[in-house]
Amino acid sequence: MKKKKSPIKPLNLNKKDKDEAESKKPLKKNPGTDAGNDQGLNKPPVSPLNVLHDAADLLEDAGHVPEDAQADIPSTLPVLAVRDIVVFNYMILPLFVGREKSVNAVEASMTSERYVMILTQRDESVENPEQDELYHTGTVCMIMRMLKMPDGRLKVLVQGVSRAKVKRFIGSEPFHIAEIETISETEATKMDPTQEALIRSSREQSEKILSLRGISSADIMSVLNNVEEPGRLADLIASNLRMKVPVAQSILECENPIERLTLVNTQLTQEVEVASMQNKIQSMAKEGMDKAQKDFYLREQLKAIKKELGESTDEAEEAEEIRKAIKKAKMPKEVLKEAEKQLRRLEAMHPEASEATVIRTYLDWMVEIPWKKQSRDRLDIIEAKKILDEDHYDLEKVKERILEYLSVRKLNPSMKGPILCFVGPPGVGKTSLGRSIARSLQRKFHRMSLGGMRDEAEIRGHRRTYIGSMPGRIIQAIKQCGTRNPVIMLDEIDKLGSDFRGDPSSALLEVLDPEQNNSFTDHYLNVPYDLSKVMFICTANVLDSIPRPLLDRMELIRIPGYTEYDKVNIARRYIVSRQAKENGLKEGDMIMGDDILSKIIKEYTREAGLRNLEREIGSVCRKLARKKAEGEKGPFEVTVDNLHKYLGIPKYLEEEKENELPAGVALGLAWTPVGGTVLHVEISAMPGKGKQLLTGQLGDVMKESAQAAVSFARLHAKEYGINPKFHEEQDLHIHVPDGATPKDGPSAGVTLVTALVSALTNIPVDPELAMTGEISLRGRVLPVGGIKEKILAAVSLGMKRVLIPSQNQKDLEDIPDELRKKIEITPIERIDEVWPIAKTK
Repeated sequence: MKKKKSPIKPLNLNKKDKDEAESKKPLKKNPGTDAGNDQGLNKPPVSPLNVLHDAADLLEDAGHVPEDAQADIPSTLPVLAVRDIVVFNYMILPLFVGREKSVNAVEASMTSERYVMILTQRDESVENPEQDELYHTGTVCMIMRMLKMPDGRLKVLVQGVSRAKVKRFIGSEPFHIAEIETISETEATKMDPTQEALIRSSREQSEKILSLRGISSADIMSVLNNVEEPGRLADLIASNLRMKVPVAQSILECENPIERLTLVNTQLTQEVEVASMQNKIQSMAKEGMDKAQKDFYLREQLKAIKKELGESTDEAEEAEEIRKAIKKAKMPKEVLKEAEKQLRRLEAMHPEASEATVIRTYLDWMVEIPWKKQSRDRLDIIEAKKILDEDHYDLEKVKERILEYLSVRKLNPSMKGPILCFVGPPGVGKTSLGRSIARSLQRKFHRMSLGGMRDEAEIRGHRRTYIGSMPGRIIQAIKQCGTRNPVIMLDEIDKLGSDFRGDPSSALLEVLDPEQNNSFTDHYLNVPYDLSKVMFICTANVLDSIPRPLLDRMELIRIPGYTEYDKVNIARRYIVSRQAKENGLKEGDMIMGDDILSKIIKEYTREAGLRNLEREIGSVCRKLARKKAEGEKGPFEVTVDNLHKYLGIPKYLEEEKENELPAGVALGLAWTPVGGTVLHVEISAMPGKGKQLLTGQLGDVMKESAQAAVSFARLHAKEYGINPKFHEEQDLHIHVPDGATPKDGPSAGVTLVTALVSALTNIPVDPELAMTGEISLRGRVLPVGGIKEKILAAVSLGMKRVLIPSQNQKDLEDIPDELRKKIEITPIERIDEVWPIAKTK
């Protein structure tokens, strides 16, 4: 076919025109690929009718298509497929062409009349659409300018010339070729009222949209008012409305100008409603701006200033760091859900809001608590036994229990942690034993003192609604240890208090229950935490003050006081070397034999534990350290002759034990929180009318024992040679010395009866004999506690014999053989057996 000269001259775009064409350039979906390159990838980035302010230039340059342009359109044209845009008549827009078929179609068009048939894809995601995947109604466009890009794509400027239909596709290689039929429309020569109203409505709707958008409408309305043809007006408005492809395609396919303008008017009406609602919302938001919103804008300005000064922190980066920390913490599913919820709340609120600080602190706790991290137990039983023996002398029962735990743990790794409770007087090594257990297990150790604790929140934590709230001390200990299976020692559990703020001992019920602590809930965290892997060790001096439900959850291990032999060995192995090192003495600077240690134990300390012994040894070390500091040369030997120079006169002398006791005095054995002790029970019988006077700060139980002793003496007066009417003719004064110390308990019953019989018969009691036991009115001797501590006290005072209830013989297994060799232990069942043994020969 003979090439004809194009009836439309390509536009000479000046700089302003080029900028306007570039402004209509759509954004690329995925640079470097062919996706969407055919039509510029997206619709022109303008809001509805926003480009109409350029309509004057558009009509001036491109709106006047020569009348014979449609007559020159060939019947067969290359097809250019575009995505998500519909091209209308008189429309000028730039296109980026990158697909191979599209490039071939443009190049073929440029070699002929520059006409190309532009059809829209039905599915924009299809990369190489086939013929049935294209709409068959489109627009014949003329290529006005073409520019080859460095990446091989083509940048073309096209103008719509005429709507057309595809009769049939002739070929698809190297590009789609179609036989087309142009669609001509006849504009009405005379407008009827309906058409006039439709045109006016379209103009008014357009003006209203421009007004709502805040766009100056004078020039634009001038352009719209100059267009009288319904079809051209419809195409002009539709080409600048943001519509979905199916809607725009339906408008393009409508051949009747009036019907097409009606469809456009419908879209304008919807757009007016949307613009009105948007404007209303903006007005409401502006009117509703309060002080908090103004503060927000001020803070944003302040933040921008700080950013320029380099003083600001990026909240987005902070949130991302927290999100990474949450992921790294490996929280359980329900805990992770709560943490992510709080993080979303933090991101939604202003960073300087008071609640933001609370949430930020909460998330810091959540990510720092070890949810999965735990230390690996050393399950070497032989090595653990070696460590326990290195750190502590004796305590075989405790060591055996720990080795049993390790053995079970080795065979059953999923076992729950035990709840051990060490009960014993101060200074026997309960706390240090917990450290040795952690060392043998290779676990982290944390000691928590419960003495004087009265607030339940110390255990369960404070709720986040309170200022300064924080987790309880259990969760704090877990965090400090950094593992979920540490050894936590709850020290002095018998000294817990309670008041109006709550009862901490009740809060500990869940912590120390192996069946419940796998889902312990702290008030601050408000999510369950598994404490079943934690090994809890409690310590107590007495059990009387521990609530029974709490005591029921613990496995009791009693640690009684040490014998003199034990103290000498412990001092030689641990205390002497430790105190010498702490006081700056080197090995070999001090010589202290076992006889000196024994003398210190007998004459300067009398306790179940080792604290005073360590203080006295430390005092000797300080005196020797001074000598060394003054220039004297060692080694320094501590002897029997110079010991008093370092420690002064003895505090406890052997002479305190009386060689003879007056009538009415008997020696009883008592248990105290610091170990056993020997009590002198004194009873004086005086002429009177049977009054009884009890002094020495006796407790109610001890007073009842005294009354029972008097009743027993009255009942058996003839058997013991007592005046049967002593309760009418004599007054009794019962006194227990050391009156500043309260005394109570039933174990003085046997001693009270013995002292009473001695006072009424005027027969002294053997001074080498001590006794303990509760009595009944029928004469039975009932069992008591603290047998080992009481026998230790008797041995320390130099007693030769001791009487104990026969039912306490089982407790003799805890007494070392070397201790039993130093004293004669006689079990008794009835009070009748006591007097023949107790009275002097």
